[in-house]
Amino acid sequence: MTTISIVPESTLVPTRYRAVSGMRESVGRTPGEALNTITAQLDESENGTFIVVECMQPDQFFTEAQRLRLTDLMGQWRAARDRGEALPIELQAEIDRLAATEFEAAARRSSALLHDLQP
Repeated sequence: MTTISIVPESTLVPTRYRAVSGMRESVGRTPGEALNTITAQLDESENGTFIVVECMQPDQFFTEAQRLRLTDLMGQWRAARDRGEALPIELQAEIDRLAATEFEAAARRSSALLHDLQP
């Protein structure tokens, strides 16, 4: 499965959004524009169904500590990228683990919401 992260570049006004998937990146004025631009870079085997996971408040599925750590690591990743460097392998692995945990949390959160909506 191909994962695409879209994050606001909050230091810029107006806000731009950066989409990142592996070594690919794109920038757009909106999250949708950034997504469209990066999906144009994907090959046929990477294109498919998209699942959008919106940033949520901390909850029992993804804690405040996990959210803060992921935010910190993404800041380090952006700083390394801006210097033209790669993030150390252990930090990149931690980002990947937290992103997978966040994805799983989104699925569990969606399942819980669906359960709550059923009569």
